[in-house]
Amino acid sequence: GASQRIGLGVIGTGPQGRAVMSGFLAQPDMQVVAVCDVKKDQLELARRAVNQHYGNSDCRTYGDFRELLSCPDVDAVLIATPDHWHVHMAVAAARAGKDIYLEKPMGLSLAEDQILRREVQRHQRVFQFGTQQRSSREFQRACALVREGRIGRLRQIRVWCAASRPGGSTTPAPVPPTIDYDFWLGPAPYSPYTEDKCAADNKTWWFIYDYALGWIAGWGVHPLDIALWGHPRMLEGPLQVEGRAIFPTQGACNTAIAWHVEFRFHDGVRMEFRGTRNGYPEVNELNDLRPWEARYGPIADHGTAFEGDEGWVLVHRGSLRTHPETLAETADPLVQRLPRLSTNHVRDFVDAVKTRQSTVCPIEEAYRADLLCQLSDIATRIARPLRFDPGREQFVEDAEANRRLELRPRRSPWTLG
Repeated sequence: GASQRIGLGVIGTGPQGRAVMSGFLAQPDMQVVAVCDVKKDQLELARRAVNQHYGNSDCRTYGDFRELLSCPDVDAVLIATPDHWHVHMAVAAARAGKDIYLEKPMGLSLAEDQILRREVQRHQRVFQFGTQQRSSREFQRACALVREGRIGRLRQIRVWCAASRPGGSTTPAPVPPTIDYDFWLGPAPYSPYTEDKCAADNKTWWFIYDYALGWIAGWGVHPLDIALWGHPRMLEGPLQVEGRAIFPTQGACNTAIAWHVEFRFHDGVRMEFRGTRNGYPEVNELNDLRPWEARYGPIADHGTAFEGDEGWVLVHRGSLRTHPETLAETADPLVQRLPRLSTNHVRDFVDAVKTRQSTVCPIEEAYRADLLCQLSDIATRIARPLRFDPGREQFVEDAEANRRLELRPRRSPWTLG
């Protein structure tokens, strides 16, 4: 019955939030009891979807996430807001005693990520990061092959995804009556509303540094997380990172539209991370994947490839490719040896809420995956080799780089500490 279900509140009901919410609606032992958004039109779409699914009119709506978090019948939350709100809302949820499913990426700085990790651990909250590839069979098979040494000793990892998009209007426009724009900005610096900044579709906030790191994190966290899952020891010792990027010079969008970041880990494994074209035709030395295609054959616009001294594995959504080809045939029994096996990311979270066990991507793993994004972004903005100590969570003897790990200034009254 409904009284036995876990109560879920949804914060952020745009297209992504509603898509993930649909997965929760399909869980018979969880009930969406409240939805929250600063956009009235998106909030109404979510309310209708929930009430239609349950055949009633019980779903409550809120414009202020703090009111939703105060509800005693909300046991857990799905947070799918713009990136600059992720950590602030998740920290508030942890302090309110709610379990958390957080859409990726995590924070705008490593200090934000550290605060969230601390609060989730302190309040013993179940946490699932929205890196749903860990719940897909092709990624499980790929990582199991690498972890079990089936490609021999790991030497090289290659990671790629779509980069940020250039453009974006800089012309101030009237704020539509359907959005509380000041609340949408929240802790971010004030800037005028523009036509496409907050749009549900074709939005540009994804690629504006006040609200996000761009797709070096927003998309990149997916294949970087798989690199980490396949090589879980990569952050057990000091590493070196160096990067280059191209940033747009016109329009509102100002995050990297092409990049090439190189990691060298303590165990000698190297990792390359590239951002490919997104909305512009130019092929340049940073986004040219033709040498990789010569090695692996045609590749999608995202993926992770592991190179060993006895073979390689390439994986992206819907495809696993290996050399030798017969290597893939040996993967299925190895998947059972992964530390946690999930076939549905949402279901994995629901089960963890009920059992109080870990999810397939708990806060500690989410932090490490997001760390790779943070380091990549910083490396592209400081054009020299950087050394990072994962144990101390600091760059080594580099005050300029360490300042970029700190909290950004936040607009009053939105404090985080």
